[in-house]
Amino acid sequence: MQKEKQDPQKEYPELQHLNPNQEQQPPGVEGKMQPRADHGEQTYRGSGKLKDKVAIVTGGDSGIGKAVCIAYAREGAHIVCAYLNEHEDANDTKQWVEKSGRRCVLVRGDLASEAECKKVVDAAVKEFGKFDILVNNAAYQGKAVENIEQMDYDRVLHTFRVNIIAMFALTRFSLPHMREGGSIINVGSIQAYNPSNAILDYATTKGAIVTFTKGLAQELVDRGIRVNCVAPGPIWTPLVVSSFPAEKLAEFGKNYPLKRPGMPVEVAGAFVFLASADSNYVAGEVLGVTGGRPLA
Repeated sequence: MQKEKQDPQKEYPELQHLNPNQEQQPPGVEGKMQPRADHGEQTYRGSGKLKDKVAIVTGGDSGIGKAVCIAYAREGAHIVCAYLNEHEDANDTKQWVEKSGRRCVLVRGDLASEAECKKVVDAAVKEFGKFDILVNNAAYQGKAVENIEQMDYDRVLHTFRVNIIAMFALTRFSLPHMREGGSIINVGSIQAYNPSNAILDYATTKGAIVTFTKGLAQELVDRGIRVNCVAPGPIWTPLVVSSFPAEKLAEFGKNYPLKRPGMPVEVAGAFVFLASADSNYVAGEVLGVTGGRPLA
């Protein structure tokens, strides 16, 4: 059932007192988080806005990606869920999509590899013959560090490969199979506008994603494909518990106007909007879902 709306500062009171002693190793597992994240499993109710569409969602096993998979399925879309190696989380996503009456294809692979990016697109075409929506959500965020001297070359290179170079590859492989009316949605971050030095490599890729979105939108508008970006703020996902130590987790999101982290389901509606006809006149935009902190 749909949750009754209330003061947004008072939503999810369990986040006000979350257990900070739960640091994980990347990429993190949703099932071990305390409290468990809300992806809309029990609360998101669709209205057919994406009926019979097909969506590729990278990083769809947990966090924001999982919430998008569930929301899109409730709106009538079939899902291709790409993930790294979190099999249990990915299978849980698949079950929720199928409970919504939609098909779900799981594709395992490391998007730091161009070949693995192509494999995701090929799986969608093989299963459905086409697809309408590409959500570039998968991202790597390394452990928080004290300074740039602790960010070695391999870490920075891997962050860029997963977070932005993969978007170039996935988009390039996708375009021959996307028709007029298609939508590409990239996932940026408040970090693009208010970067943290502890995760500067991650923040820098998010700035690149904003530029990528704005430039790509100008190119693809003549093909009838809209490109936009969602920029989340502090959202309670495995990315967080696999990056920050206990002292950071204890304060996570509390310095934002809404004084708490967001749940993944609270971001999902932005993706539905940007994929649906409701946003037909929106292209090249960055939609912030930041708990009240302005993007600029």
